[in-house]
Parts: sequence; structure tokens; C-alpha cells
Amino acid sequence: MGNIWLIYLLSPIILTALYSISLHIVNKVKRLPPSPFPALPLIGHIYLLKRPFHRSLSHVSRRHGPALFLRLGSRPVLLISSPSLAEECLTKKNDVIFANRPDLLNGRYFGYDYTSLSWSSYGHHWRNLRRISSLELLSTQRLQTLSHVRADEASSLARKLYRLTKDEPEKVLEVKSALFEFTFNVLTRMITGKRYYGRSVENSSEAKVLEEIAAATSEVAFETNVVDFLPLMRWFGFREVEKKLMAIHEKRDKFMQSVIDENRENRDDDDDAMRKKTMVEVLLDLQRSDPHYYTDQTIKSLLLVLLQGGTSTSTIALEWAFSLLLDNPETLKKAQSEIDGHVGCRRLIAESDVAELPYLRHIILEAMRLHPPVSIVMPHLSSSECAVGGYRVPAGTVLLVNLWEIHNSPKIWADPETFRPERFEGVDVKKDLGLQFFPFGSGRRACPGENLANLNIGLGLGSLIQCFQWDKVGEIDMTEGAGTTTPKVQPLMAKCTPRPFIHHFFS
Repeated sequence: MGNIWLIYLLSPIILTALYSISLHIVNKVKRLPPSPFPALPLIGHIYLLKRPFHRSLSHVSRRHGPALFLRLGSRPVLLISSPSLAEECLTKKNDVIFANRPDLLNGRYFGYDYTSLSWSSYGHHWRNLRRISSLELLSTQRLQTLSHVRADEASSLARKLYRLTKDEPEKVLEVKSALFEFTFNVLTRMITGKRYYGRSVENSSEAKVLEEIAAATSEVAFETNVVDFLPLMRWFGFREVEKKLMAIHEKRDKFMQSVIDENRENRDDDDDAMRKKTMVEVLLDLQRSDPHYYTDQTIKSLLLVLLQGGTSTSTIALEWAFSLLLDNPETLKKAQSEIDGHVGCRRLIAESDVAELPYLRHIILEAMRLHPPVSIVMPHLSSSECAVGGYRVPAGTVLLVNLWEIHNSPKIWADPETFRPERFEGVDVKKDLGLQFFPFGSGRRACPGENLANLNIGLGLGSLIQCFQWDKVGEIDMTEGAGTTTPKVQPLMAKCTPRPFIHHFFS
């Protein structure tokens, strides 16, 4: 009787071991990339993941190799952690094969059923969206046309901090909210012509709606990932996740539809105004010439991608760069001296100055190396069987590229954990580094807003350095967030004092 009970108790362990061993043998026979042992029934390798995910995936890669075949629940995943293999997947022989997106819940609801620029798989529709974003919305000419928006918002950022600190030197400020308002107002003014934060703003109710959307999206993120990779969890407490996503989507859609309707009603048909038209006005002009393709849904999906993607990543990059500067006061002092020497004290820093400030640019590059705003490149999906690093990769495999590991690998970077902007001196990032450094992704699905992000980050960071003296408050908490993006968990707090020469600008 005792032996029977022992068999009952041991049978799950035995079956799990047999499953893992047989799966390991099958992977070898099929010439798949190495796979950590064991892969457990139902959950696969999910047990290896801890927060923050990019660091746990980095630990797995450093132990088992730069190309790994994982089973994350029900989905086969290729994890890449080296520049050469990333190049194989994103820019060379397999770029078209991996130009697709997996069918994740975010794409179904936030991507308008996988039809948005971010979530549409490679094909005619996606190429059209990419062309529109690159040529009509984010071209060099369009960005230059709207440069007055960025200049105005950088001045507003400095003016706001001046008002808060002019009568109270070394006042402690929560910096993240100011950075978010700056990047968000830049994007909303370029897209809609409106700003939603700041003094004399009449859109506070709309800003509240956007804050509710952002908060709800953050809250449901973990549940969404669970259901994406473990569909059976819908029956174990995650049944409501799709209802939550639908509610968030309806709010997003309603907000952007109101923007389109308002601009449609107030549209100026004067061709001479074309130079100053916002992005939604440009798209409404295209809709007028081709209403069948440029539907309201297409316009909404494009603008939401730009607004939410551009705001979150630029804010993250700015906060990390500023946190690193406060933690390295000599670097901050050197950057301030560079700006003083080039710009002087008779005017505020302009967007055109950033190109003439190499040390400021190196600070931004080094911050994005240490803390890339997107730590794991947005998932790709293989449309057919292919070979990567000499291994066979089946069709339908999700591709994850651990950007954080490539940016922080001791095999690639000397002393990778040290903040040292000087490492970028004399380096042509595109030509010399290739995919050793690509914070905006690479290949066909690279971020189309890279130029805009660089303009926002350079001007925003330069304005803070030029106009104020800064000191940190105690030790800065550098804990990273857990998702595919890497925000600071604890918002940055800092002492802020206006520099004497700026009083005549804002008093």
C-alpha cells in the first residue's frame, strides 16, 4: 500500500522529467537553438523570468548562449542577445521573415485588430503606413516646420521650473512630471495643435482622461502578458482582462475621434497654411484626396502610435539621462560649461545648438546605452522557417532581441556599468557601432520617430542644464521597471536653483 502511495506522489515529478528530457532531445534532433533545461509542462521556461525581465533574460543568455530557444507558455520564442545575431534577424537575410508581429492582445485592441503601424504584419498596408509616417508626418521638412512647437515647450518647461523655484532656492522637485508634460505637450501640439498641461490650459478634463488611460494601461499590463503566453489563465482569475483592454481602447478611440472631428470642423482650406499644419490636418488633407484608404480609423491608429510611443520613451530617456548626470556632478558641470561656451547667457539654448554640442550628445547616447528606453525590442514573428546562427528556427516563432544585454555586455563594452560619455568621442554611431548600439531598433521595423525623439531629448535636457543648478537628494534609486520599457521605478527628486542670468528671461 505504501509503495502505491509513493508512486502516486512521485508520478508528477517523473512525468515532468520525462517531458523535459523528451523535449530536449526533440530540440536537438530538429537543430533548434540551445534551450535551457528543463522546460516544464504548460509554463515552459517562464519560471526563469524575474523582474526586471530584461535582466533575468540577460542572466539566462550569459549562462546558455546568445541564441536561445525558449518556450514561454504556449509560444516558441527565439531570444537573441548579440549584435551579429540581431543583424541576421533584423537587417540581413531574415529581415523580411521577421518583419511580422505576433497576435498579442495589445495588438488586437490597441492596434485596431493588428492594423496599426506598430502591430500590422509586413505587407502592402504596413508599407503604406510606414511611408505616411516617414514622408508625411516625421520627415525632416515636417519636423523643421514644427520646430517652433519644440522651442516653445522647452521654454515653457524652464519657465515652469523657474516659477516653482525663484523664491525658494534649492527647492526639491519631482522631475519626472515636468519632463512628461514637456514631451507630451510637444507631441500633442505637433499632432493636434493643443497643449494639455501647463498654465492657461483649457484642456484639463481631456488631460485627466489621458492620465486615466495611461494608468489603466499600466495596471492591466501584467495580466495581458499572462494571458498572451498562458491562455488557460483566462479561467483562473484573468477572465476579465479582455474587457479591461476593450474599455481602455474605447477611451483611446473616443479621445482621438474627438480630435479628428474638431479639426475637421475647423479645417483651414488655405494652401498657404500648409507649412504650419499639424499632423492631424495633414492626414485630413490626405483623407480628402483618398477617403477610401485614409479612414478615420487609419488616422487614429497612426496618431495614437506617435502620441503614446513618443511620449513614454522620450520621457524615460530624459529621466534616466538626468538621473545619471545628478549622480555624476562632474559630468553635469562639464556639460553646463559646454553649453555656456557655445550658447552664452544672452539667449536660451535652441534646437540648432544641440548639433554643435558633442558632449551633450554623448551624454544622451551613454544614457541610452546604460538604460535604453525600450529594453527588449518589440516582439517580431517569423513568417516562415529560417536559419539564425546556423540553427533552424521554425515558422511562427516569436523573436525577442534583448537590447539591454547588447548595450551592457562586457564582451562588447569596456566597463559597461560605468557612466562614461567620453566613450562616444570620435565614434560615428551608425558606421562604427552597427548593432552594438541601436536604442531605436533596427531594420524595417525600427522606430520611425528616432529623429523627433533625439530633437526632444537634446533640447529638453539642454534647457535643464543651461537654466538651473541641480543637486541630488540623497542617493538616487536606480531601480528599473519590469516591462519591455525600462522607466525608473522611483521618480527622480532633485534640488533646483535658477541660475542668475535667466531671471530676465522669465521674471
